[in-house]
Amino acid sequence: MTHTYNITGMTCNNCVAKVRSELLKTPEVLEADVKLDAPQATITMQKHIPISRLEEAVAKAGAKYAIAEADGGMHAMDMEEMVTENSYYPIYLIFSYILGSTLLIQWSHGHFDLMQWMRHFMAGFFLIFSFFKLLNLKGFAEGYSMYDIVAAKVPSYGYVYPFIELALAVAFITNFNPLATNVTALVVMLVSIIGVTKNLLRKSPFQCACLGTVIKLPLSKVTFFEDLLMIVMSAVMLILL
Repeated sequence: MTHTYNITGMTCNNCVAKVRSELLKTPEVLEADVKLDAPQATITMQKHIPISRLEEAVAKAGAKYAIAEADGGMHAMDMEEMVTENSYYPIYLIFSYILGSTLLIQWSHGHFDLMQWMRHFMAGFFLIFSFFKLLNLKGFAEGYSMYDIVAAKVPSYGYVYPFIELALAVAFITNFNPLATNVTALVVMLVSIIGVTKNLLRKSPFQCACLGTVIKLPLSKVTFFEDLLMIVMSAVMLILL
């Protein structure tokens, strides 16, 4: 079986070599592919090894190194086997609630206003998604830094991002400076989708941080289309302004 783990504390190839060496000394470890750019270790083992034993092995390489399971330690192949439609039930439910409530608003007005509907939809999206991220800000920031291109280089961005979403929600609700609001949303979501796309192409088994740590979702095409929808809506609203 093959499992993937996040490694912290590595700063150079020498660190990679030391961590890999200690992991390979662990009984029942067949192979350990340690990478600095992720930073992760993909470990092939005869049978499941408790994380405590891997922690001991990594600690022998140096006190600054730490290992943690990535999405339960599952490799991309294992994740694909486990992911079912039920995995995405929370996000489908949230989108249904946002869609239903925004359509009801239009129905109550007696006519359908596309611009207003998209504005309300995006307000609901950013409001709900920022709420879940803020339930565990530290956990979100740590998870987001594993695949977002900005948060990976500037960890503090992960702590700021939920507040950006909250500010966008307020801006869309109040219709504050539509041009600036939609440009900001477009840029933010374009940056977000780059990191998602890169990891989908690499088939990296990360947990999606879009709903924080309370609702666990695998990073997948659903995450990609979620970002893409916001990009399209922002672009359409900019064109129709």
